[in-house]
Amino acid sequence: MSESENSKELFAVVTGASQGLGKAFSSELAKRKINLILVSLPNQNLAELSAEIGEEYKVKTHYYETDLTVNENVLKLSEWINRNFSVNLLINNAGMGGSKRFIDADVNYINNIMQLNVVATSILSHQLLPNLMSQSKSYILNVSSMAAFSPIGYKTVYPASKSFVHSFSRGLYEELKDTNVFVSVVNPGAMKTNDEITSRIEKQGFFGKLTLLEPEKVAKYCITQLFNRDTVIMVNSFSWLMLHLLPIWIRLPLMTRAIKREVINC
Repeated sequence: MSESENSKELFAVVTGASQGLGKAFSSELAKRKINLILVSLPNQNLAELSAEIGEEYKVKTHYYETDLTVNENVLKLSEWINRNFSVNLLINNAGMGGSKRFIDADVNYINNIMQLNVVATSILSHQLLPNLMSQSKSYILNVSSMAAFSPIGYKTVYPASKSFVHSFSRGLYEELKDTNVFVSVVNPGAMKTNDEITSRIEKQGFFGKLTLLEPEKVAKYCITQLFNRDTVIMVNSFSWLMLHLLPIWIRLPLMTRAIKREVINC
């Protein structure tokens, strides 16, 4: 990893930056001439991506490889960023989920979802907030999910973790609304982040295929809405409408059956 030589330059931090929506966020920000700090797991070709984005869009890019499911790693990342960079944008994009019977889930599977989606998002926001507040205008964008608005069988922990992200973001927005830090949350639907995820979602049937989104389009829309100060960014209007129109006693078994079909067909 390389370090900034000029702390006066402003940078955006993007977690989960090596693929999917995080990679799309990184490219979209670079197109807008925003310098980047890319964060991802080791062995994800992050150094190559950082160099490619920097060369293509003529912005400064730095990278940091770590596992954010470990609290100590989140603190070390925060300390490194605060020591070397001035940050005016944080995108908490890193997250994980999956579909399986709860009884079959490994303890580490459950713990990692909670640690990454809930704990890392909270701690990184907390640790970088003084840095963000020291700039003239800053933003935090947390990536939640449409799943935040409905419990789902065979995905029991993931929707609960994303409900936390949504609630946390709304509360933090209210707390900071009179400061220079604007907080937003995006609730995207399923995305074509890679072939495996696309195939898994398509097994959910008609509604799964209908709600699949392109990460690049989601990223562009989200960044535009963030800078327009949209506090809750809803990307998929069809999914949002369905969640509002269908009562929970219909929605819960309907969505659970779709995920069960995915689990059985895996």
